[in-house]
Amino acid sequence: MEILNKFKAALSPTKVQYGIWNGIPHSYAAEILGGAGFDFVVIDAEHGIFDINQIVSQLQALSRYDVSVVVRIATSDPILMKRLLDAGVQTFIIPMIESGEEAELMAKALRYPPEGIRGVGTALARAAQWNRVNNYFRDANDQMCLITQVESVKGVEALDDILKVDKVDVVFLGPADLAGSMGLLGQPGHPDVKKVVKECFEKITKSGKIAAILTSSEALIEEYKNQGATVIAVGLDTIILAQATKALAEKYKPELKEITSNTSY
Repeated sequence: MEILNKFKAALSPTKVQYGIWNGIPHSYAAEILGGAGFDFVVIDAEHGIFDINQIVSQLQALSRYDVSVVVRIATSDPILMKRLLDAGVQTFIIPMIESGEEAELMAKALRYPPEGIRGVGTALARAAQWNRVNNYFRDANDQMCLITQVESVKGVEALDDILKVDKVDVVFLGPADLAGSMGLLGQPGHPDVKKVVKECFEKITKSGKIAAILTSSEALIEEYKNQGATVIAVGLDTIILAQATKALAEKYKPELKEITSNTSY
């Protein structure tokens, strides 16, 4: 069985991988996203209402498609990560990383000893196909990919230390939460936030690591790409569904156009 992490193998300082965010906890949603043609799908178990069984269902549904799967978990929890590693997750986004020490712990949580602290349970693990994968122990560590999410003023201040952690592969900027921590809640496109993001991208790319971001703004996608981001998520399934259904309803009920919202992400 092949355990190559295609997402990690495709990381490049020059070639962009485009992805889509999965927040709807149903395998049909996963399949629709998986077959769309994106390079990767992010299962959002931080803000999406996924439990571990639903994550596994998404992994199984997406395995039919030529798309990489990334999972964002809710917190930096090595025990949760151990269970998801055994379920087959190879690439993690860890939110709200605010120190080099925390990034180092996450890197160790992804790997077996002596490099890390991952517990051995392959007889129960989908990742090892219940001990049917030859050389799993030899190959598994090298296929793990760590994406640390920097999304607070404290995280930005710790960025140099985070970038020193060898096993951090990607640093993902979170402008929405960063804006909130800067006193600009709901304004991820504010010039002050964009300035900090640009400065972070410069540090990330200079360090030799990969810069990543999520935005559905076409203008910001182009801007961030020009600043060096090569892992870019360009939309969310929930927002796509919400906007498309509202637009369809407005076509037949024009009075609905008067109902607007200034909440954005």
